[in-house]
Parts: sequence; structure tokens; C-alpha cells
Amino acid sequence: MGEGRRRGGTTWRRLRLLRRVVQVAALCLFVLLLFSGLQRRDPLPWTDLFFRFDPLTALATMVAAREWLERLAWALVTVAVTVVVGRVWCGWFCPLGTLLGWFRFGTARRLEARVPPRLRVTKYVLLLAIVGMAALGVLTLLALDPITILTRTATVSLLPAFDYLVTEAQRLALQWPALDPLVDWVDTTFRGSVLPVTPPRFEQSLVILLVFLAVVALNLFADRFWCRYLCPLGALLGLIAKVQVLRPLVGAGCSRCGPCADSCRLGAIDLPGEGAARVTTSECTMCLDCLVACPSAGVMGIGRGVPAGPWREYDPGRRTLLAAGAGGLAAGALLAVGVRPTAADTRLLRPPGAQDEAAFLARCLRCSECMKACPTSGLQPALGQAGIEGFWTPVLVPRIGYCDHGCAACGQVCPSGAIPPLSLDEKRRQVIGIAVIDKTRCLPWAENTPCIVCQEMCPVPDKAIRLAGLGRGGGGGLGLGQGQGLGEGDGLTQDGLVERVARPKVVSDLCIGCGICETKCPVEGVSAIVVRRRP
Repeated sequence: MGEGRRRGGTTWRRLRLLRRVVQVAALCLFVLLLFSGLQRRDPLPWTDLFFRFDPLTALATMVAAREWLERLAWALVTVAVTVVVGRVWCGWFCPLGTLLGWFRFGTARRLEARVPPRLRVTKYVLLLAIVGMAALGVLTLLALDPITILTRTATVSLLPAFDYLVTEAQRLALQWPALDPLVDWVDTTFRGSVLPVTPPRFEQSLVILLVFLAVVALNLFADRFWCRYLCPLGALLGLIAKVQVLRPLVGAGCSRCGPCADSCRLGAIDLPGEGAARVTTSECTMCLDCLVACPSAGVMGIGRGVPAGPWREYDPGRRTLLAAGAGGLAAGALLAVGVRPTAADTRLLRPPGAQDEAAFLARCLRCSECMKACPTSGLQPALGQAGIEGFWTPVLVPRIGYCDHGCAACGQVCPSGAIPPLSLDEKRRQVIGIAVIDKTRCLPWAENTPCIVCQEMCPVPDKAIRLAGLGRGGGGGLGLGQGQGLGEGDGLTQDGLVERVARPKVVSDLCIGCGICETKCPVEGVSAIVVRRRP
């Protein structure tokens, strides 16, 4: 008996060690893919790998878009694996689940008994709300997908903070000439591969980081609190796992001694007053800890179980399903009717090729993959420009960064096709908006001060910003040369009587709204030339 228990225990320990190796490998792959798309004009084709295997994003996006999205069809592999062996995605591959498993707090064991088991229904309510809203083309709540949460946090908060710390360390090191070779080596070796070339800046980095820290802090109340009670992807996989083929089984020899339940980080094992322990497959992530902890040989194992179940008191019933689905439909209707503006905010500039607002919102995952790839940090998470419906979707903010004329990476890394994968030539023809000159702030218009930065920076071959010359006498009256172009070498004359100032004008038929003129405008504060959404 003892030899058999040791042999069985060794097998489960080896499989558990394999699971931990897979977890670390999956997390390392996630980090590698993060850096592989960081400010890359030619990102790797599988930068969005984790999103492709995410069933929640696939389901919600296809429902919202009313279209089969081949790029997200790989999620069927995750579904098939879940049917066979349960929620191994959550216990073996999910990078957020792995991180939350590493954050353990001493208060969790004491406080989790105070958390009502019925709270687990919350994740099912969120799942049904996401699907209900998606039915009306609204994906706002998809921001709660775990892969989206981690990718967005890393892109907008962690990677910029990491780059800032490295840059500051380099500046400090430059105070000692002996360290100059080390600084040069870091830049030569890592700048452009691991470290971004242009320091990334995002307006909501602190808010997004606080959301992630709140998810981690919930572990104070129960181990992997997010996974137990809130994760909508876990809810979807849990429903599928109700019918999983291979599952943890407890034999009749169970004495309800308790080590298996104590070892379960998800609280998936119930010790009833009579009979053997019960494993709830919808909550089990196949971590194998219970199999290692069981002190009796042959009592616990993995095998074919009953077709479905067991069903618990916190599983969603018919009333819950109807209420959550109706709530999602109602929220989607209110957002679509009440928030989506009839006339779009003029500041709402979408990435190139994503000009149909309704179609864009029905596909955008709020994942920030495009923001990570943008080499200028011009793409920012929306706050109010697109209303609640477009919260955290990408918008171009030209004062922070422009749409690089030599880059089409955002469409290449978008998992759902919300930003179409355009070739560079196609992307250069896409119209994002139109530049508008504020003559009360523009130096040549307002102060007769020479400045041609916007015209020089315009990347359109025929120049969407033209210069018109203006002559004036020494007394400031309008005079000679109005309407003439500024020739090479023109400027202040030696006699001081005539000054030729070039004033920029936008050729609306040529302007694509890339925003480089607004980014580079030397006027402090609000730029003198701004890009606005075309009517």
C-alpha cells in the first residue's frame, strides 16, 4: 500500500512540476511577445498569440461583428482542450492566473471563509453581460478579459516605467566617465529590441496600473480571488468544463480528512458531511495539488466522470442567466443609443483604416496591442473622446505623437481586425482627419514671426501644407507680395522696410491627418495647428 502511494504520489508530483514549468514558459512567451511588438514597424506575425487562443474575445467579437473571424478561430483549440481535460488554460497557460498564483498573502486563508460562495456567480453575470452587450455591437466590458488586462497594463504602465528607470540609470551612470562603455553597450544591445527607441508615454498609465494592482490586492481576501469570483473567461471555460471528459475523481475510500481541500487554491473541493469529497469541475483548474496532497493511495485520480456536473448553489440558474443576459442587452442598447454621438467628437481620431466607428467598436478588444506597436506613442487609450462605449479604445493624440508615415504596424498586430492589416502603400492613403490652423496662435499669422515647421514636416509627397508669402511695409500695413510663394532665402530684408512672412495653409484635399504638424508645432501648450476628425 505504502509503495503504491509513493509511486502514485511521484507521478502526480512530476505532472505538477510539469505544470509549473509550462506556467513559467507561457509567462516567458507572453513577455517575449510583448517585446516583439514594442515599437516595431515589422512586428512578428504571432505577437497576438494569446488573444488568438482566448475563447472569450473570440466569442464576444464574432457576436458583435456578426462575422466569422479566422484570426480568432484558434480559440476552438482551447475549447476542445477544455472539453477533454478541463480548465488547463487557467491553471497552466494563463499569464495573469500564473502571476496571481504567485501573489500569496497570509490573510487569505483567514478571510476567505468570510467571502460567501454565492459571490462566484459574479463571473457568470459578467460573462453574460459581455455576450449580451456584444449582441448589440458593444464590447466595452471586454476590457475585463484577463489577457486584455495584463497586456494593457504591461503596455501602458509597466513597459514605460521600465524604460524610464533604465534611462534614468543611464543618465546617472554618465556622471562617471568610466561607465560610458556600459551605457553605450546597453543602448547598442537593447535599444530597439528590448528597450523602445522613443520613450513611450501614455496619459492613463497610473489609472490602468491601479486597476491591475486592485486585481492583485483582491488576493488578500482569498487566493486567486479574481479567478474564483470575477474572471469572465474563467466563467466561460467553467461552463464548458461541466462536461469535461477527464476529471479529478474521488473514490469511495475517501475519509474526508481534508488535505485535498486545504491544498486547493480555488476552493473547488467540497467536504460534505457524508460521503466522499466532491471536486467541482467548473472551478477546478487541473493544478494537481489535491492529488499530491491526498495521503491515501488510490483514493484520488483522474479518469472519465459523469457526463455533467456537479452543479453547485453558486452556478448560474435560469433566472440568473435571463437577468444577466437582459442586463447586458439593456446596457448595450443604452450605450449604443445614448452615448454614441450623432456627430462624433472632433478629437476622435482613429488609427488608419478604422474610420467606420460602429464597425470599429464592434471589433476592438481594448487590448492595447496597437498602442504597444506605435513608434511615437500617438495611439492612446480613449477616455472621453468616444464616450463610455469606446472607453480605452485607441485614439490618435497628435500632440503626444503622430501617425508615422513609414509605419503600418498597428493593423498588423490587431488581433480582431478592428484596425485592418494594410500594406504600407495602402496605409499612406488612409485619411485619419484634417489639419486646421488656429490663426490666433500660429506664429506667422498671429505675430508675423517666420515659422515653417509644419510645412517642412508634412510627409505627403505634394505637401498638404503650402506656404503663401505676404509682404508688409515697415509700419505693419499689408502690402507687397500677397499670395506669392516664399522663395529660398527670403526673409527680413536689410533695409527693414519690407518683411516677407510665409503663412501656412492646409490643402484639405491632400491632408491625411497624420498629425506630425501638430506634434512638431513649436508653440507651447495647445498646438497652433491641430488635427480634427473630418465631418
